[in-house]
Amino acid sequence: MKPTSSQIKAQARRYLKVVEWSDEDGCYIGSAPPIIGQSCHGSSEAEVLKQLNVIVNEWVEIFLRNDKTLPPPSAGKTYSGKFLVRVSPALHQQAVVKAMARGESLNQFVADALANA
Repeated sequence: MKPTSSQIKAQARRYLKVVEWSDEDGCYIGSAPPIIGQSCHGSSEAEVLKQLNVIVNEWVEIFLRNDKTLPPPSAGKTYSGKFLVRVSPALHQQAVVKAMARGESLNQFVADALANA
C-alpha cells in the first residue's frame, strides 16, 4: 500500500528528533530513536533538524509501504522518574560504599552519575 503524505507526516511526528553537538565530529548530529540512529550532520541545529525530518519521513514511508510495524513512538512520552537497573552484587556493593563515603543515598549517587555521564 502506498501511504499518503499526510499519513507519513502524522506518523513521523510521533518520533522524537534529537540534534546534539559532537565535539568529535565538530558539527551537529541528528538521530530519531528508535527509527534511526545518528544519520545526518551539519553546521547548524536547524540544518540538521531539516535533514532529520526528511529522513524520518522516508523511514516511516518505507515501514508503511512494506506493511511493517513501526517502532513505538518516542515523542510526547511521560516518565515516572523510576526505573530498575540490574547490576552484579559486587557493583551494587561498590556503589553503596561510594555513596556512603560521599554522604549520599544510593539513589542520589546513581542520579548524579547519570546526570554527569
